[in-house]
Amino acid sequence: MLLKNDTTHLLELTQYQYELQDVDHPNLYREIYPFTEVPKVAFNHRRVPSNMPANIWITDTTFRDGQQSRAPYTVDQIVHLYTLLSRLGGDNGIIRQSEFFVYTEKDREAVRRCMDLGFRFPEITTWIRASKKDFELVRDIGIQETGILVSCSDYHIFRKLNMSRRQAMEHYLSVVKQALDAGLRPRCHLEDITRADFYGFVVPFVNALTDLSEEAGIPVKIRMCDTMGYGVPYPGVALPRSVPGIVYGLHHYAKVPSELLEWHGHNDFYKAVVNASSAWLYGASAVNCSLLGIGERTGNIPLEAMVIEYASFRGSMDGMHPEVITEIAHYYEHELGYTIPPMTPFVGENFNVTRAGIHADGMMKDGEIYNIFDTGSILGRAANVSISNTSGLAGLAFWINNHYDLTGENAVGKQDPVVGSMKARIDRMYEEGRNTVMSNEELEQMLEELAPGRFRR
Repeated sequence: MLLKNDTTHLLELTQYQYELQDVDHPNLYREIYPFTEVPKVAFNHRRVPSNMPANIWITDTTFRDGQQSRAPYTVDQIVHLYTLLSRLGGDNGIIRQSEFFVYTEKDREAVRRCMDLGFRFPEITTWIRASKKDFELVRDIGIQETGILVSCSDYHIFRKLNMSRRQAMEHYLSVVKQALDAGLRPRCHLEDITRADFYGFVVPFVNALTDLSEEAGIPVKIRMCDTMGYGVPYPGVALPRSVPGIVYGLHHYAKVPSELLEWHGHNDFYKAVVNASSAWLYGASAVNCSLLGIGERTGNIPLEAMVIEYASFRGSMDGMHPEVITEIAHYYEHELGYTIPPMTPFVGENFNVTRAGIHADGMMKDGEIYNIFDTGSILGRAANVSISNTSGLAGLAFWINNHYDLTGENAVGKQDPVVGSMKARIDRMYEEGRNTVMSNEELEQMLEELAPGRFRR
């Protein structure tokens, strides 16, 4: 059948109907995933059109996936971080949802206390075991949406569940029907989708989910889980690794609207952020993230990264408050004792710090030269320099001005005698064997000795 696409305004063939392929043996894609070698990236040169949705947003899994790779948060810590998430996402709800466990009484207390805050965003959702008891528990708490695990690769279906594809599909559909009967919005976590038979299992299964959704009159959300981080964003790359192909296929062949498509990725191959951006670009409204990317193995998509990606795509923060990212980083380090790698973008100690003297000289003349954007106004983190034997006079002068908030006539230049005296002392220390950068406390003490009372924070 030919139908006009209201988005592209073109006639398109719509008779594609993929049936379940109930194979006798698992398809493990051994040519792509040999296991004894690095996974291969295969191309078939089939390109799909970009299809950025009218509305895109971020969802959070800090208190679910993010808790599976670290010591559990206390209830007070969850409430505080949830409050920071709400402030960061703003009144427009760009951070739309946050998912919680409800297994233990502590989990449920955290949910109740966060719900009592009365925030519209992020909406609290859950992730539960597929049982009638858990569905009733979530419904009774007052949660509207819950995640359900529906592993979709043959690795999981044959090797973990010991089922055939048809058995797995029938089991999953029965569980989703229980959630619908309980009046919940199911969010189906298609685990390991980047190793799944896309047209032989994923699309037929999602078509069946759509039928259940239409019968119940309740939307069913599809979370595309790149569980092992195998997804790649390149145009023309072949399934099952193609992020564009997965998003396009579910939108085009399974008729899942953008607002019900959500990408959940991991960073095993350093592609978490670019894959999430590609999911937005090719038709998914939501990307699922965790604070600082903390999650299973190499972690999830860093939520703070997608805040910046959102602004890059939209040209605006749309009511988000990115300075809260710095508050979140400080809370993790000072209250939770979490060490953020210093080079981590946007949150690491050194992400906008330069060591080279020639860079510091450029920053003194124009901060735009060596800073990615105005990190002071956007993130509440002004650019800085660290001091070592390579910092030079310019680096020392920049550090003094930045550390003591000296501007205009009060700013010191690299010709100032105190700067020269500092450099002489520092050079001597490194000649005598020092090999670490100078701390702020050391530099403050040195300045007080060289110019008593001149500099005050």
